[in-house]
This record gives sequence, structure tokens and C-alpha cells, in this order.
Amino acid sequence: MARISLTFPDGNARDYAAGVTPAEVAESIAPSLAKKAISALVNGTHWDLSWPIKADAEIAINTMKDEAPALELIRHDCAHIMARAVQELWPDVKVTIGPVIDNGFYYDFDRAEPFTPEDLGVIETKMKEIINRRDPVTTEIWERDRAVAYYKANNEPYKVELIESIPGTEPLRMYWHGHWQDLCRGPHLQHTGQVPADAFKLMKLAGAYWRGDSNRPQLQRIYGVAFQNRQHLKDHLHFLEEAEKRDHRRLGREMELFHFQEEAPGMVFWHPNGWSIYRELEDYMRRKLTRAGYAEIKTPQVVDRKLWEASGHWDKYRENMYITEIDEEHANEKRVNALKPMNCPCHVQVFNQGIKSYRDLPLRLAEFGSCHRYEAHGALHGLMRVRGFTQDDAHIFCTEDQIEAECAAFIDLLSGIYKDAGFTSFDIKLSTRPEVRVGSDEIWDKAEDALEKAILSVRNDYEVDPGEGAFYGPKLDFKLTDAIGREWQCGTFQADFNLPERLDATYVGEDGAKHRPVMLHRAILGSFERFIGIMIENYSGKLPFWLAPRQVVVAAIVSEADEYVLEVTRMLKDAGIRAEADIRNEKINYKVREHSVGKVPVILAIGRKEVEDQSVTLRRLGEKQTSVLPTDQMLSHLTAEAVPPDLR
Repeated sequence: MARISLTFPDGNARDYAAGVTPAEVAESIAPSLAKKAISALVNGTHWDLSWPIKADAEIAINTMKDEAPALELIRHDCAHIMARAVQELWPDVKVTIGPVIDNGFYYDFDRAEPFTPEDLGVIETKMKEIINRRDPVTTEIWERDRAVAYYKANNEPYKVELIESIPGTEPLRMYWHGHWQDLCRGPHLQHTGQVPADAFKLMKLAGAYWRGDSNRPQLQRIYGVAFQNRQHLKDHLHFLEEAEKRDHRRLGREMELFHFQEEAPGMVFWHPNGWSIYRELEDYMRRKLTRAGYAEIKTPQVVDRKLWEASGHWDKYRENMYITEIDEEHANEKRVNALKPMNCPCHVQVFNQGIKSYRDLPLRLAEFGSCHRYEAHGALHGLMRVRGFTQDDAHIFCTEDQIEAECAAFIDLLSGIYKDAGFTSFDIKLSTRPEVRVGSDEIWDKAEDALEKAILSVRNDYEVDPGEGAFYGPKLDFKLTDAIGREWQCGTFQADFNLPERLDATYVGEDGAKHRPVMLHRAILGSFERFIGIMIENYSGKLPFWLAPRQVVVAAIVSEADEYVLEVTRMLKDAGIRAEADIRNEKINYKVREHSVGKVPVILAIGRKEVEDQSVTLRRLGEKQTSVLPTDQMLSHLTAEAVPPDLR
């Protein structure tokens, strides 16, 4: 019998008969390992314990302590167990596909009657019954004809179609969870009892077209989450609760910040409160950029297709662009324009006006550029995914030797802005040259080396993403972490050797000859809309005092205090604080509750005693205790607090 050599993670190797399974390998090492084993890694591929190994390989045995493979198996088995539970409860239901996704799984079903939220609890109970039966999970390889015949006999047309769409002629793998069978590549656990019965939950129902085609049958999708243990599930559900509380769409309504409507899908209707946040943030960014040596410009929103063709965007981005056709006077044909989806080509046009010298470089051009991109309606998500947005965009035209210094300066600028916005933690990812690219290897070497050195000059930790750079140059992506641990990719820094070539950007070098500048694309916030949404969720609506749209409400406790309330409100406004008076005939507790829902940072209560003492009772959002301050002292404190962080 043929022999093979298996090498273990510690470097030791053992000989086995060809066709040995990972389960047998685990048993040969220790019976205790065989009991704990759930799968294996064979030459880096996730491997079922029952699959034979027929050639020399590297092998590692996985147990439930190995998080990534354990979660994959738990979630995949949960999908199968859920499908089995559904068909045991409703035998006429037809199954389609059920993959693993982030944090869980789903399965799509064809059922005449719609599932209800109450059905989810019934399905969960049946799933736990199946898990507790500890039914064996087995697998076989079938010829395609046999599989097709099996599914036709069992009236499973979706499985038949799946098989017929798989390219090639190789046999197929089938899995059984107890008596229930599915077409699946695996791997899977060894019995249903290995799935933690207290660590999964069915979450929601949704519609889904078969194979994503709106002309095909609409199916019902059931989503679930699954983890290694009950505590991890509990932590995840708590995280979802916290995320729901922080949802910027709900807070946007409560704080009267913005709204959306079908007449302009994906376009923001800013209300006075929301626009106040936007303007404060824009003014702050303008001051930071001016100090950093940027010149602000403004370019057109509607640009002839000729520029987009020259830049390459027309071929690569046409389907996401809004097109306008104009009957120009005396023109033989309509003139085709597009709303700009990005600002880059227009910035090159500004650079190209007049002759530029090497002494003019680096030239930093910034624009709060209004852009429009067509996004699928189903992908729209409040401020986080819109069709109309404003980027804090800038492009730096420089020499190759200036890339490192410009990148280091950018990272320093970005770090300060994120800190002022309340984000102290962010990660950097360096994406290097892709297989298909423009520019010589020498230029790419220089650009990648410059970006790497720039990161190390500011901090020493970053992640490399090989081959994921843009076709025109390497890039850095900046991911910040919010208050509940979510990552958001906002900032970016990209070196571009392509666009200056396509749009014929040149400068006169020290040698008197024309040279191509390097174009550095960079953004810090990404878009104002999305960044404001992120900030709302990070702070759960309790924005820093300098950024809050309604900073102070001065509330009368009794009607005799109305005149002084108006006087204090005027004093605050004169000091530049966004203040309003509340002299309604309502109890003070009602006013406090209402303004707390609106996330007003400071409420000043004034009654008879405060009028007599020329004082105020100050309550801060989220705090139960109050403090009594002389009015002039309060005014001094709040005026200082209202100053934006870059002006302190």
C-alpha cells in the first residue's frame, strides 16, 4: 500500500497509508485529541475529518479552540440544521442555498405561505431538538446523474438547477445531517451535537430573488447568528442593541437633523440642526487645511463627457454616473454631460492652467466637492450610503521625491483631525501594486517605499494588503474605531502616476524640461455625510459641545422667570453660543426629558431663586446632578467650551 508523509505544525512528520483521514490521524496522536477534533487544515485548506488525504501534505488538527475554523463549521452546520428543521416542520418547503456570512448564516426557502416572526421561535426549538439528537453527519461523492435523479425524485428543482449550472463533469459531494441531505462542498462537524445549542439565534426574515435575478422566483430568507458559546452570543446581541440605540437614522429624526424622501432617493434634506453640524465641521476642516498649506478651489458639478473619456472614468465608471443631455444652440447633436462622481479630473484642469515650475511643487488643491454617484436603491443606508455627497477632497501635485514628506504630513494632519473628532484609535492599511497596473516597477518601488517610510515616521504599526493597490498607484486606507468597536474606513491617500499622463499635466523641472507630476489623491473625512453619520453613532447623538447643533436650552421653571430666561438666552447668543429659550407653560421635568431626547448638551433651569440670585441651575446631558452657578460664571465656562478644538 502506498505511503504518504504528513508534516505537523511543529515540523515533525509521520508516515501514513495513503487515503488516511484527519480523524484517523488525530486518533494516532492521542484519543483525547480525536475526541476534541472538529476539522483539519491540509496544505492550508479547510478539511473535513472524514476526507481522505492521498498525497504528502502539511496538516494541523482543529478543535473548538481554533476560532476561525470552529465558527465556519458551527455556522455552516447551523444553516443545514435550520433547513432540516424547516422541512421537518413544513415538508412542502423547497430549499435552495445556505451559506456562511459574517457572524452567522442564512438559508433561502421557497414556501407558498410567508414565514412570520413567530415562526422563528418554532424553528429554533426544532433546531435545538436536532442538535440534542446528536445525529451523525456523513458525506459521500455522487456522480452528477445520480444527484440530479435524486433531487428530481424529491421535488427539489432548485438543487437540480444548481447542479446543472456547476461547470465541469467532476462528481459532487453530498452531506447528511441525520436523515436530511444537502448538496454541499463541506467541511462539516461530525455530529449535530457539536453545534452549541445555546449559542445561536434566528434574527430576521427577508426576501431574496433566486440567484439574485428579479425575473426569477422570490424566495424567503431566514438569517441567523451563531458563535462558539453562549457568552459570545450574548455579547453580540448586546452589541446589536447598542448599535440600534445609536442608529443615526433614528437619532436624526429625534434630533431633527435631516430626512430622506422618495422624490430624491439617496439625497439628504438637511434640517437647520443638521446643517449646523455640517457647517461647523466644514469651517473646522477649512481652518485645518488652510494652516496645512492647502489652497481651496471650486470646480463645476456638470462636466462634458469628453473630460471623463480622457480621464478614463467614462469607460470604467459610466454606469455609476448621472448623465445629462443638452440641446446646445445650433448644435447638430445633443451635448452629453455628467454630474461629477469625483473631483480628480477637474483638479487637473486647475493645475494645467498656466505654466507650473518645480518651485510651485508641492501644490495642494482642496475642494469640498459635491459629487453624485448612482447607487442601487437597496444599497442606500441613511447618511452612510447616499447618491449625493460632499467629499473633503484634495489633490497634491508633487515630484516623486516629495511623496514621502507629503504622506507623513498628511498622516499627521489626519491624526489630529480624528483626535479632535473623538477618535483616538485608527489603523492603516498599505495596499501594494496589483497585477494589472500602469507605470514602471521602478516608480512603483519608489512610491511604495515612500508610503511605507511615511507611516514609520509617524507610527510603526500598519497592515500590508498585497496586490490591492489601485491600477495607477499604491494607496493607504485609514480605518477608525468607534465607541463600540466598529471599524469605519474613512481616510485615504493614493499615489497616481496615471491621471497626470492621461490629462497631460506637466511642470518645468530644474533642468528646464517638462516633467509629469505625481498626483496624490487624499481625503480625511471621506464624505461629510458619512462622517457625520459615524460621529452621531459614535457619540450616540451626544455630540461634543462645540459641534452640537443646539448647545444650550434656557428653560423657565415658573412664568415669573420668563424675562430673565430671555435675557440669559440673548447673552449666550451674543457670546456665539447656539442657545434657545423654553418659556412654554410646561413642567420643568417635561422640558428636561424632551430636550434630553433631542440630545441638548446643557439645560439651564431658571426659577424665582435663580432670578433673585442672578444665577442658573445647570444640568448636563446624561448627568443626574445639577450645579448652581452665577450667570456670568456660567457664561464664561460655556463660552470657553464652545470654542472648536483647533482654536483652543
